[in-house]
Amino acid sequence: MKTPSFSLLSLLIVSLFSISWVVSADSHEDFLQCLSLHSQNSSSISKVTYTANNSSYSSILQFSIQNLRFNSSETPKPLVIVTPTHESHIQTTIYCSKNHGMQIRVRSGGHDYEGLSYVSPIPFVVIDLINLNSITVDTESNTAWVETGATVGELYYRIAEKSRTLAFPLGVCPTVGVGGHISGGGYGLMLRKHIMAADHVIDARIIDVNGKILDRESMGEDLFWAIRGGGGASFGVILSWKINLVTVPSTVTVFTVHRTLEQNATKLVHRWQSIAHKFDENLFIRILIRRVNTTYQGQNRTTIQASFNSLYLGGADELIQLMQESFPELGLVKEDCIEMSWIESTLYFAGFPSGSSLDVLLDRTPLSRRYFKAKSDYVKEPISEKGLEGIWERFYEEEAAAAELIFSPYGGRMNEVSETAIPFPHRAGNLYKIQHLVYWDEEGTEAYERHVSWIRRLYRYMTPYVSKNPRTAYINYRDLDIGVNNKGNTSYIQASIWGIKYFKGNFNRLVHVKTMVDPANFFKNEQSIPALSSWGKKKK
Repeated sequence: MKTPSFSLLSLLIVSLFSISWVVSADSHEDFLQCLSLHSQNSSSISKVTYTANNSSYSSILQFSIQNLRFNSSETPKPLVIVTPTHESHIQTTIYCSKNHGMQIRVRSGGHDYEGLSYVSPIPFVVIDLINLNSITVDTESNTAWVETGATVGELYYRIAEKSRTLAFPLGVCPTVGVGGHISGGGYGLMLRKHIMAADHVIDARIIDVNGKILDRESMGEDLFWAIRGGGGASFGVILSWKINLVTVPSTVTVFTVHRTLEQNATKLVHRWQSIAHKFDENLFIRILIRRVNTTYQGQNRTTIQASFNSLYLGGADELIQLMQESFPELGLVKEDCIEMSWIESTLYFAGFPSGSSLDVLLDRTPLSRRYFKAKSDYVKEPISEKGLEGIWERFYEEEAAAAELIFSPYGGRMNEVSETAIPFPHRAGNLYKIQHLVYWDEEGTEAYERHVSWIRRLYRYMTPYVSKNPRTAYINYRDLDIGVNNKGNTSYIQASIWGIKYFKGNFNRLVHVKTMVDPANFFKNEQSIPALSSWGKKKK
């Protein structure tokens, strides 16, 4: 049997890890002793500490791994997993990691596309926040405190318990952890009406490199700015967010309309590019591009399908009128539309069967586990029909059997917020964002190479059609292809290769904040914000 797949970067990680595991054996034992000695309650922390000798170690590690690329026998494993039930457990873990040369990786939902929340090339500890998932909703102030180990689905459920007309603008996958999702900006199908999730954060609690617990007042506005879209893992361990909830109507409307190439999909996608960002801000229509097998004129054939997938914050009659005015070419009819509550719409977009209980939102088990690779782009000018046809051609290749492109429109209130309001900079000027995805099920390096080569070829093909100088990307769709840090304390120049693509001009301010709060660069990963010993060095 072939070994499970891993990238060239993973090969390097494996070789470094095999050496460092031996070297770290003594420090590993010292680390465990440190946890016991410095914990406020040694028996308490021992109950949430797992090593490879523990029978629960593998199940705890694997439970939140979403991408099978990072679930092979060759993938570097943490020497220790800590699943804190109290903030003091995190403080102790930070203290002992610093004193015994262990790196920390923090995991909330395990959805990091490159596995950075649970994989490292040097001896490391995973702080898995799965047990810190409490949510308190206050309907008088329309706010909530949510611990970062909670999932998107859990937050949706707890809000719905209190009100069917309150919501929060997060994503469609219910098992995503809110810690990483919000710290990267976070968005969902209410983007055009309610902007980014991080825009609605009004307070936070974080443990810094010195083990201090800080809120907005004590951390200061610079750090508070940085963690709302700049990626929290660079600055400390975020404990919880205080968020402003948003108001939604009692009835929303959803639809999914499929159109193949034989049904004029190319012209419809081309038209959508010029108008989707101008729709009423209550209307969000994204497009999912896939290869499908279908029957056309009595014959089976393979074709490309564009699925127009929509949430409208209002009733079906209003939606039909809007569509007739703004996008009549799609041919939407009343029968295509389904009215429901907003919380029911979260089940619809997550792919649960009609009539499913809301309780499914509380299930943290991943809906599926596959090998995948993802990339992202922003589009500022419509892609020509010829350019779209070039995309379709690549979807007929063998490796694209389970590939997908997701076009998500911008406009609406996204045009009204400054790109410096939070670190997430991708606001006005973008027509839509593209998420490139390729999935596969075969184990082995050969399968990995074929599929990743395919998505990289598609990405190169897209170069003339997407943002330039820089070619921008979205940090929550992590992509190590666009650049990685040097080992150890990376240089500003090296980190800026990827940093400017994610953060544009905000990258400099993020580096400044990092240098102030974590000057020794303790919290680091392959795409963490670098620290400088002096701010002036970035220009040398």
